[in-house]
Amino acid sequence: DCDRLGVAVREKDGSFRLLTGNQIGCLMLYYILSCKKAQGKLPANGAVVKSIVSTELARAICKDFGVALFDTLTGFKFIGEKIQQFQDKGDHTFVFGFEESYGFLSSTFVRDKDGVNASLLIAEAAAWAKTQGKTLYDILQEIYKTYGYYVEKVVSVTLPGKDGVVKMKEIMKNLRENPPKELAGKKVLAVRDYLADTRTDCEGNVTAAGLPKSDVLYFELEDGTAFIVRPSGTEPKIKVYILTQGADKAECEARVAKYTSYAEELSK
Repeated sequence: DCDRLGVAVREKDGSFRLLTGNQIGCLMLYYILSCKKAQGKLPANGAVVKSIVSTELARAICKDFGVALFDTLTGFKFIGEKIQQFQDKGDHTFVFGFEESYGFLSSTFVRDKDGVNASLLIAEAAAWAKTQGKTLYDILQEIYKTYGYYVEKVVSVTLPGKDGVVKMKEIMKNLRENPPKELAGKKVLAVRDYLADTRTDCEGNVTAAGLPKSDVLYFELEDGTAFIVRPSGTEPKIKVYILTQGADKAECEARVAKYTSYAEELSK
């Protein structure tokens, strides 16, 4: 159905480096905003949309270019909804939307992730990089140097057997009713419970989470990491999204490893 796009960049030694969905999304975003700004075509009310489980690097890029960033629940239908809202209200001009699971969109004709649109766009971005004597991976490293390093990982905690679904519900119920004060040694600054539509900070202050209700828990940690937990809608497994940021790749990967261990303990 040609809805997703994967990208590999050829290294100087002839080998290929695979890019993550988050990296591809940020490359496309940076390319679009850079070119529109250079051409004087960047809309004053420009808007980018991503899912809450996608990289926060996009937020740093958008802030630099003066473009609004909107978060949605997981699923491209929610990005499509935002496009329609922008058009109905006339308050924003849609520029780009993406999610970490290799879904991208830079037009409003299609209201879903579009592999055809994305293929053309990434080819354009690669050609743009080549005019500078660079590869897409070189541009990605420049983005990290400018905005800081970001690494993400998805951990699937499988709960096999006939009791898997029951166990999955128990884990979510326990995390919701007894949220941890810290994760892997780092203080939890706030917990967003999208099912209850609440954001509760470490001092007990409660505000609205601000999105449609969904069985998702989002832990904001003191080191800037987002630890997001949601049950799969099709299988007896829990998905944990780890979004880290840090001074360099080594620091981010160390954090990812630490939180991965914590995620894997959820089923025990």
